[in-house]
Amino acid sequence: MSTSHTPVSASHRGIDLLMQLAAARPLEAVCDSFYFLRHGQTARNAQRIFQGPDEPLDATGLAQARRAADYLAQESLAAIACSPLPRARSTADIVAAAHGLAPQVHDGLRERHFGALIGSSSAQIDWACAPEGGETLDAFIARAREGLRWALEQPGPVLVVAHGGTLYALAGLLGVSLSAALLANAHPLHFERQPRGWQLRALAPSAPGASHNLA
Repeated sequence: MSTSHTPVSASHRGIDLLMQLAAARPLEAVCDSFYFLRHGQTARNAQRIFQGPDEPLDATGLAQARRAADYLAQESLAAIACSPLPRARSTADIVAAAHGLAPQVHDGLRERHFGALIGSSSAQIDWACAPEGGETLDAFIARAREGLRWALEQPGPVLVVAHGGTLYALAGLLGVSLSAALLANAHPLHFERQPRGWQLRALAPSAPGASHNLA
């Protein structure tokens, strides 16, 4: 499995380290394909502010989740695994309605906890930081790995509904490259195992107004 690479921008510092730490403990998924959906937009996504666990979807985020649900309604889903945070759970519930499924929650799929940084600007987010009262990067990756391992063991095809940081960790764990466009809110993605490794494709264009801000 080759190491993935994501270009680091000035606003996403520490991503190379995140990907390297994840790639050092690769995840051997039992399934051959699955889907991933980052939650819809929140007000603090749009404002580029570190958000707390209870931040809900805003009106744009709800519309984005409904749009993603329309695309995912065309796919055959057997299970939905999601983060317990309200912004992910609300997104998962909207998608689940079209499939008659009840989302299954795992704490490991939560976004990284940024502790004392919550409420401050995330415009210059550094994933390599060790925020007071929050999670270290290594602890976050270990937790995300366990949550993703659990999710990918659910009856397939499974949809994982989580966060931007979770998607970065997933890409590193599977050796998949990411582009900035794939990190947008409520952007449904399909992962498929190929002879040369995992391949990733978007099921739809980015939703109108979609934010690429991760925390």
